[in-house]
Amino acid sequence: MAKSSATKDALALFQSLRSAYAATPTNLKIIDLYVVFAIFTALIQVVYMALVGSFPFNSFLSGVLSCIGTAVLAVCLRIQVNKENKEFKDLPPERAFADFVLCNLVLHLVIMNFLG
Repeated sequence: MAKSSATKDALALFQSLRSAYAATPTNLKIIDLYVVFAIFTALIQVVYMALVGSFPFNSFLSGVLSCIGTAVLAVCLRIQVNKENKEFKDLPPERAFADFVLCNLVLHLVIMNFLG
């Protein structure tokens, strides 16, 4: 049975993305793993809320928004640390990480305030 053209195109695209990602520096791969972990944690919280219920709704919102906010800040860190990005070539990685930590601190202070 022959593979369809769409399947061949999808496999070629997947192989192309995989080979391009293999050349990605390790520090960016670590940030990518952190982003995936944060999104996965948010999904687990949504599934738990769907199965068990959302009695303390503020807690549910705080947890999910904390995960999503952290993931967004990590993506911003990845953009700033990426050496191939010409917009942030003058920004040292230490400064980008300090921005990430400070923004995470502010985010989690807001989340803690929202909890009540």
